[in-house]
Amino acid sequence: MSTSKGYRSAFIIVTVLFFLWGFITVLVDSLIPRLKDVFELSNFQSGLVQFAFFIAFFVFSLPAGSLLSKIGYKKGIILGLTTMAIGCLLFYPAASYRLFWVFLLGYFTLAAGITVLQVAANPYVAVLGTEAGASSRLNLSQAFNSLGTTIAPVIGAVFLLSDTIMTSEELSVLSDADRMAYFVAEAATVQKPFLFIAAFIGLLALLFLFIQLPKLLQEAPKGGYGSLLKNKFALMGFFGIFVYVGAEVAIGSYLVLYFMDMNMAAVITENSSMMTIANNIASFFTLEFSTSDPKSLVGIFVLFYWGGAMIGRFIGAYLTKILAPAKVLGAFALLAISLLLISMNTNGLTAMLSILGVGLFNSIMFPTIFTLTLEGLGDLKPQASGLLCMAIVGGAIVPPLYGYFSDVAGFKIALFLLVACYAYILYFGYKKLKTNNLRHVRK
Repeated sequence: MSTSKGYRSAFIIVTVLFFLWGFITVLVDSLIPRLKDVFELSNFQSGLVQFAFFIAFFVFSLPAGSLLSKIGYKKGIILGLTTMAIGCLLFYPAASYRLFWVFLLGYFTLAAGITVLQVAANPYVAVLGTEAGASSRLNLSQAFNSLGTTIAPVIGAVFLLSDTIMTSEELSVLSDADRMAYFVAEAATVQKPFLFIAAFIGLLALLFLFIQLPKLLQEAPKGGYGSLLKNKFALMGFFGIFVYVGAEVAIGSYLVLYFMDMNMAAVITENSSMMTIANNIASFFTLEFSTSDPKSLVGIFVLFYWGGAMIGRFIGAYLTKILAPAKVLGAFALLAISLLLISMNTNGLTAMLSILGVGLFNSIMFPTIFTLTLEGLGDLKPQASGLLCMAIVGGAIVPPLYGYFSDVAGFKIALFLLVACYAYILYFGYKKLKTNNLRHVRK
């Protein structure tokens, strides 16, 4: 097998992995409403679920990078998949005994496995070919990851979520025996999907055990993270990932509340074209919503924010192949800033559509910042990947800050925080482009 064919086969195999872990992650997320019912959780306790997820990136990214430099990319991928399967299996006793802390442990373990996969798979795709094509390859792989995250909620809604969840009022009138029987049935509903997911991930791990992947990682360099902390672009890339993930999650988390604050439900209801779009989306996904529930109506349109990210990554895979990735990154950051400023200074459909459009330009940011940061780092790439994945904790920091500023000054003024995040990404792209141009001139 030639080197180019080996790289192409490995790229296809790992890209399938990107799709599957995106699909499985969101499929598991879609079960949270069911788990909230089983555990009778408060809103605060439900919030701990996302905290358990994001904190795993902070805790495990650096150790995963160090471990990966010793065991290699392939073993790292297998370790990540195995850890994910163990996390899913923990949901079985959590549902059986209705122990919330065991569920959190399972979700934390699942997130730890995803962290290891992120640390292993992202740099592996980056080194499967020329350094110049790294951004294009990772954008393409991430596009299939987004495809998985887009499909999963539909599968979860149709096959995993029952429409027979009882309210607390309905449960209160049941006898103790009937209530216990109901919780046993609910536990079984949770356990079966998680057992299936665990078995599927286990088979995937076995598949990777027997697949021959190119060995691209040499002996682990000395210095590790100490060398990275002295590298200006490694630190800049860390903060770039931090603010990107923070801004993307903040927008996605607060879109419905932002639209409600602008009274968008009334605007959409009065617009026949927008109502047609809403009804078509709902019918396509076999969902129903009531115009009397404004959150349901405006929530339909959040699909365009995340769907735009998926489409943008396919487009970005081509653009970063024919243009300097740093230039594309800077242009997308500038366009994101422009759309946020438009949304801040307008109302109605203009404000709504402009902020939804930010999703399209978010698309290439994570993979492009990632690969630009890895440029020239050689065998330090596993540690750099760990550092960059650790920065995903921005998703747990920036959204609460945005929420605080929106409480104090309103949603539109609070958008200045997100403008600042994208301005930093624009600066990172500019500095990287300038540095790369100087390097080419010297050559």
